[in-house]
Amino acid sequence: MLSTLSDIAVIVLPVFGMVAVGYLAAKVKLVSERASDGLAEFVFSLAVPALIFKTLSESSLPEAQPWGYWISYFAGAFFAFGLAMLAARKLFGRSPQEAVIHGFAAGQANTVFVGVPLILKAYGPEGAVPLFLLIAIHLPVMLVAATVLMEGSAGFSRATAMKLVKALALNPILIGIYAGALGRVLGIQATGIPKQMVDLIAAAATPCALISLGLSLKRYGMSGGDLAPSALISGLKLLVHPAAVYALTLLFPMPAVWAGVAVLFAAMPSGINGYLLAQRYGIGVGASTSAVSMSTGLAVFTVALWLYVLGVG
Repeated sequence: MLSTLSDIAVIVLPVFGMVAVGYLAAKVKLVSERASDGLAEFVFSLAVPALIFKTLSESSLPEAQPWGYWISYFAGAFFAFGLAMLAARKLFGRSPQEAVIHGFAAGQANTVFVGVPLILKAYGPEGAVPLFLLIAIHLPVMLVAATVLMEGSAGFSRATAMKLVKALALNPILIGIYAGALGRVLGIQATGIPKQMVDLIAAAATPCALISLGLSLKRYGMSGGDLAPSALISGLKLLVHPAAVYALTLLFPMPAVWAGVAVLFAAMPSGINGYLLAQRYGIGVGASTSAVSMSTGLAVFTVALWLYVLGVG
């Protein structure tokens, strides 16, 4: 038992320790907000796409589409999404649009800044392909669903649809995924000096992503008036979502590593996209911001729990 807990700590503590380093660096003003913005942009636009491209272009992709894997994850995601919306309406008396923000925060995971570093540390290269195949459709599916619900009675206009398509088409993470998959299919890989450059950039993804998350947590903090909704969102995100996915992975045949990646992916804290969506519509900002901070803090313990359940460590 002690050995297992020690092994889990080796996975979890360095990851969240780096987040704490970023938070403290911002707290003592060692790093400015401007530098924080630049680091986040580097991670999202260059480092993580390079890591994804490198991994997918050098890995063996499954011949058949992993429908059971995707269904297990997204059924759990929308289960948490729906429960959060229901709670927002019935328990907290929030508007239909704000309920969507709560649902999105409960169903959408922090894939880039926590998911990639932690899952790769837990499963190594073997977990890379299932991880990035899930990332490939995670943002489009969740963002399209949330946007359609937010538009509500106003209808999903052509302008809104085009704006969404453009945002997804130009998303650096998705570009890295599609470029890597295409390179693998066509047998094209970076070699020589270009490969060394890609490797160097990709190596920066994990530490920079974690430091950047810590910097952002110091900036956004928590809103006192929305602690109860944020606590519920965090519980749904960290416990209910992965529990639902875990149950579904028992029904659909898939490799143990793929099932573990799906559960850990679901166990990640609420992502910053919930805050960005709330900012875009000018509603639910407090709850979404607090949910990011609260769920990230609690994830230190809940991720360790799920690693124990999965037998990783």
